[in-house]
Amino acid sequence: MTNHWVDIKNADLVVVMGGNAAEAHPVGFRWAMEAKIHNGAKLIVIDPRFTRTASVADFYTPIRSGSDIAFLSGVLLYLITNNKYNREYVEAYTNANLIVREDYSFDDGLFSGYDAANRKYDKTSWNYELDEKGFAKRDLTLSHPRCVWNLLKEHVSRYTPEVVANICGTPKDDFIKVCEYLAATSVKDKTASFLYALGWTQHSVGAQNIRTMAMIQLLLGNMGMAGGGVNALRGHSNIQGLTDIGLLSQSLPGYMTLPNEKQPDLQTYLAASTPKPLLEGQVNYWGNYPKFFVSMMKAFFGDKATAENSWGYDWLPKWDKGYDVLQYFEMMNQGKVNGYICQGFNPVASFPNKNKVIASLSKLKFLVTIDPLNTETANFWQNHGEFNDVDPAEIQTEVFRLPSTCFAEENGSIVNSGRWLQWHWKGADAPGEALNDGEILSGIFTRLRHMYQQDGGAQPEPVLNMSWNYQTPDNPDPEEVARESNGKALADVLDPATGAVLVKKGQQLSSFAQLRDDGTTSSGCWIFAGSWTPDGNQMARRDNADPSGLGNTLAWAWAWPLNRRILYNRASADPQGKPWDEKRRLISWDGAKWSGADIADYSAAAPGSDVGPFIMQPEGLGRLFAIDKMAEGPFPEHYEPFETPLGTNPLHPNVVSNPAARVFKGDLEAMGKHDKFPYVGTTYRLTEHFHYWTKHAVLNAIAQPEQFIEIGEKLANSLGIAHGDTVKVSSNRGFIKAKAVVTKRIRQLDVNGQKVDTIGIPIHWGYEGVAKKGFIANTLTPFVGDANTQTPEFKAFLVNVEKV
Repeated sequence: MTNHWVDIKNADLVVVMGGNAAEAHPVGFRWAMEAKIHNGAKLIVIDPRFTRTASVADFYTPIRSGSDIAFLSGVLLYLITNNKYNREYVEAYTNANLIVREDYSFDDGLFSGYDAANRKYDKTSWNYELDEKGFAKRDLTLSHPRCVWNLLKEHVSRYTPEVVANICGTPKDDFIKVCEYLAATSVKDKTASFLYALGWTQHSVGAQNIRTMAMIQLLLGNMGMAGGGVNALRGHSNIQGLTDIGLLSQSLPGYMTLPNEKQPDLQTYLAASTPKPLLEGQVNYWGNYPKFFVSMMKAFFGDKATAENSWGYDWLPKWDKGYDVLQYFEMMNQGKVNGYICQGFNPVASFPNKNKVIASLSKLKFLVTIDPLNTETANFWQNHGEFNDVDPAEIQTEVFRLPSTCFAEENGSIVNSGRWLQWHWKGADAPGEALNDGEILSGIFTRLRHMYQQDGGAQPEPVLNMSWNYQTPDNPDPEEVARESNGKALADVLDPATGAVLVKKGQQLSSFAQLRDDGTTSSGCWIFAGSWTPDGNQMARRDNADPSGLGNTLAWAWAWPLNRRILYNRASADPQGKPWDEKRRLISWDGAKWSGADIADYSAAAPGSDVGPFIMQPEGLGRLFAIDKMAEGPFPEHYEPFETPLGTNPLHPNVVSNPAARVFKGDLEAMGKHDKFPYVGTTYRLTEHFHYWTKHAVLNAIAQPEQFIEIGEKLANSLGIAHGDTVKVSSNRGFIKAKAVVTKRIRQLDVNGQKVDTIGIPIHWGYEGVAKKGFIANTLTPFVGDANTQTPEFKAFLVNVEKV
């Protein structure tokens, strides 16, 4: 979230697309209803199903799953064509006037630089034309044919209302109605808030779905505004914290990048990771990357990390292919992996193509599961009949199950969707043999280190040199770990301008601005600096005073970065420092400094300094053209799901699906075709269950006892399926059986001259727990992922349905 849950109440328009907040986020959805009831906001829903969110919306329209980019690109075209964008905001705060290199091009579905053999792009041409000083050239008149504005207009020109209706199945009049709702927020005193969830991310173009929506918000001037922004509704408690702390395979804490094999030394790594400003005088906060990195390495390795050994750089792993879970299970399937530690994850139920996942796990020498509950993954080797038909005698994997605590049985912090770090205290002791995750992992680490000390072993330095100076090494206190994540001064930290002492040796840091790259500071996660200061645990604060009335309760918990509640809030004021909308005043320039209802997302630069508000970008501007960041193109483009009901891409038949998506040869060749599997399957969650946990709880099992699928009335009638019948849903990977819920909530859509039906498939059942045994929904899903995040494509795949 660029904003936060409470801030949704400030919107004039709430757009829910790629999510179903009323069902999947029922507590947080109160803020959308608050906007609707008390602020007069309109709520619109765009979804393949008429959901509970749609039932309280002012306007609903259907869309074919997997066609969001076409829809949103059509909105971009509408806003540009009808002059319904915030011109002053766009010209001042986006890269519309920057000029792109001459060798950039787009033709027939492909951008310049495509390498078909490796399914990836050389992004060199996706950059700005630079002057002799290395700064981006710009044309303030927006007349240059290669300025971003004109390239954008050309790129989206194909997405007319007729094309959108043809690709998406959304009635043309409905589409135009959505455009009109959004266009109304292009004025300075209105904002729109977009809410999305896994309905956007779980596609082979998931990251570009989100980027297209962000581009709309830039055109409308809604980024940085109260009641605006791009707001991801996280599906798990603390999923935000997971990515913050660097638990993705190619990440380090604070969204730094794990080195790769082409960066053999620290200098090469820092040069690749530390961007230079692309406009003269621009504040470029990632320019501080060396300070963040060195401070993290001091937290990792303490006194063993020195300037002479490049702060222990050689002790970090260097990835080659990128070991995301898709890649890792592919390697596992090829017999290239010996062991797998599975912590708080149930890949048999939550990863695509269940049968491939089980075949992969079957080739391991050992599997360790760390979980509070018994999972399908822990018992993948057991035969559960048609729910999990395996021969245990043929599976040689030795499985170790380590029972852990749940969050309510331990102290610690949870980072919610709005980036709020909220401290919680345990409500009960752990049952039986369960240990908390920290104790389990610490126990493994300290015992491994003891083995290295006694017996030696390969690559000993990272293990032996790791800093582990906790008071109880086998079970560090969460408070001690939290203080380490925040960081402290290892020597007096001085003001470089005056020489004054900013932080005394041994003191906790108060800001990431105090971090240094000379080894005098440590911080386990630079974005958390300020969460535990000399004044104590800021995450434990519980003062909900709200003097502005905007919901920015700055003394309730703590938000990264620096307790800022709305990111990019400098853009909430015009170039002169005056709020675009006085009733949404977040910050303003008082003649000497920035102040207001939020922590200013800015440097001390005064208005008129030409410093752009998006200081995490080297050009300081919101990107309508993404230069070198996205894997499949600097502009979003409609690509069909890898299993498309159309059998083609109406925009460019030669490039049907994302040409840079994460997919492996065997899985690509095994994709289902629309002649055999004519319907679109899409997975989703229910209010009555939480993923795969609550099927262990009797009351939840009573509330939703049996697996079902949703099927539209028209399709059900044509197949002779009645409400309550048992049906078999099959894909090219396997089948599930469930009860049919025949409903009006899913329409048959007219798409590209044919009828397209969608089958809704809840995910919550399996063969463990007290609920009635069910099939794993991901038996059906394809083994393919987004090009940028590798998130699997769970929301659009091909199935067949038949009555049993």
